[in-house]
Amino acid sequence: MGAHIVDTYMDRWAAQEGAQSPLGVTWVEEEQAFNFALYSKHAMGVTLLLYGSDDLVNPAARHRLNYLTNKSGRVWHCRIPVSRLRNMTYYAYQVEGPFEPAEGHRFDPEKVLLDPYAKAVFFPPGFDREAAREVGSNAGRAPLGVMPHDHRQFEWGQDRPPRHTHDLVICEMHVKGFTMRPNSGISDETRGTYAGVIEKLPYLTELGVTAIELLPIHQRDPQEGNYWGYMPLNFFSPHYEYASDPVAGGQVHEFRAMVKALHDAGIEVLLDVVYNHTTEGNQNGPTYSYRAIDNTTYYLLEQDRRWYRNDTGAGNVIHAANRYVRRTVVESLLYWKDEMHVDGFRFDLASLFTRNSDGSINLDDPPIIAEISGIAELKRMRLIAEAWDLSTYQLGRSFPGLNWLQWNGKFRDDVRAFVKGDPGTVPALMTRLYGSDDLFPDQFLHAYHAYQSVNFITCHDGFSLYDLVAYNHKHNWANGHQNQDGRDDNYSWNCGWEGDEGVPDAVMALRKRQVKNLCCLLFLSNGTPMFCAGDEFMNTQGGNNNPYNQDNETTWLDWSLLERNHDVFRFFKRMIAFRKAHPSLGRSRFWREDVHWYGVGPEIDLSHDSHSLAFFLSGASQQDDDLYVMINAYWEDLSFTVQEGAAQDWWRVIDTSLPSPDDFHEPGQEQVLRSLHCRVKARSVVVLRRKAG
Repeated sequence: MGAHIVDTYMDRWAAQEGAQSPLGVTWVEEEQAFNFALYSKHAMGVTLLLYGSDDLVNPAARHRLNYLTNKSGRVWHCRIPVSRLRNMTYYAYQVEGPFEPAEGHRFDPEKVLLDPYAKAVFFPPGFDREAAREVGSNAGRAPLGVMPHDHRQFEWGQDRPPRHTHDLVICEMHVKGFTMRPNSGISDETRGTYAGVIEKLPYLTELGVTAIELLPIHQRDPQEGNYWGYMPLNFFSPHYEYASDPVAGGQVHEFRAMVKALHDAGIEVLLDVVYNHTTEGNQNGPTYSYRAIDNTTYYLLEQDRRWYRNDTGAGNVIHAANRYVRRTVVESLLYWKDEMHVDGFRFDLASLFTRNSDGSINLDDPPIIAEISGIAELKRMRLIAEAWDLSTYQLGRSFPGLNWLQWNGKFRDDVRAFVKGDPGTVPALMTRLYGSDDLFPDQFLHAYHAYQSVNFITCHDGFSLYDLVAYNHKHNWANGHQNQDGRDDNYSWNCGWEGDEGVPDAVMALRKRQVKNLCCLLFLSNGTPMFCAGDEFMNTQGGNNNPYNQDNETTWLDWSLLERNHDVFRFFKRMIAFRKAHPSLGRSRFWREDVHWYGVGPEIDLSHDSHSLAFFLSGASQQDDDLYVMINAYWEDLSFTVQEGAAQDWWRVIDTSLPSPDDFHEPGQEQVLRSLHCRVKARSVVVLRRKAG
């Protein structure tokens, strides 16, 4: 009874003064009112600005918050009945405080500031990034939060997020680039949008992917020029340009509709998230939100506090060691999980979460990683780390998120180098196929899982899979000019001809074989496989390995290549199906005694000049078939001798040297092996299957 009385009094006070939690704007149904809450440790005054849709320069109402009634601790808050806000569509803040760069403070009371917790962002016609860089008012030119007047709940129905294990196959995808080209085959109104992904669902289900990892969809500055999306403006709102719905706030509904449709198709939705920096950049960047709300809270500063730390290479670093910044990150994750039904997150430059307030590195128990990990266990969220940044490489057991999956950059480099034909790469290939136990050891102390290694050959960053076998050099464009740089760490090989112009048929045939080899090794490896959308039909970026700012046909998938390279698409599709049909490949644990390693004969050739490897994988422990794989990365044919069983027990499933459809036989149509002596063509992979029992 006493608790009920306290709650009643607290509610009464909140109705008059506003509540300090939750942060952002929330609808209070029982009061028919909106609650506004904004955190700022050093603010000396806060004014809430409310705008009608007819005037985006002059606020329809200003509500100056009184610290004696509208401030609790470090949170400024108020509550306003909807009857006073019916014609007000957007909102923002002005925040007063010291402008003392030497102390880290950069308040500007004239700036119109976006709420960090805004669930949808509106950009007025006069929006101007440069106005945010200048001192003084940017009224009419600043992004605004959208008032959540539509209180209807999204109809999730019986939405049940799928949860995959051995059959998890991740496809990395850019929402816009996936369907933006006219030849994507979808309606003009939905090209490049969340709705466009829904229209393209039949393709994804045919291909067989079970998870998509979306490049950042958090709201970004449309004038910043980062097509990939790695310069976030706001952590709670979906990017408005990816919505076909023109209504303010329509991006939220459309994103949810996309997630629900993907779930209905059995596909998990993972978000690539950037909680390590923002689009505000360094001291010369624009002031949109965090900088003028509370600079020293949100950003890591150098010892000379006029300057920002730049371990991201993007101008600033989020101060993740601060408890209120941690709260923002955690509440953003929970919003996307609970309200948007997202299944997991891939954290860009996740090693930055290990930074202390002074910039030093804490690998023992960084608070934000501990908090995220604990919530993930409760919410069944997938967590994937890119465990490096400009100054640290924490891949594997160095990264303190013990249960997180990690992008395995060593897998990418070692498999590329082996298939390219570099010497001395057989031992590394064995380790990567096995599940990278050097990085994720399953010893008593650590007990990592093999699936924590996210194996990939390509991603958004670097050459596409086709460009990896078509270019020796980067061909990047800037300001209308092509820059051809020398060979770098792409581990690429053009198969004897640079680029596509005038490429001989024999070279193209070799390129397709190499693509199939890379695909084959990816899906035969223990761990979690990931590939980049378009790789399955040899999409090209013209040799550009860093098209982060190319919002054009360089990065938009060219769907005409699907028809031209349908044989490669078929191989990918069959390879994904093969992976999903054989739980022996992708395991929770490492292969251990189930794998036997061989060379062309009974002994593995680990010499510097070796380019071949074979392995037998017993499937009995997984109630699966046995597999025998022969890999020849040499430029001449090699004779292998199968070291297990009799010839008539084995069926040839895959031979990447053969043209389609003989390169991959459908189940039940495999060819029985005539002899244990197999001629494996130059630069090819052969896979045999033996029925269980």
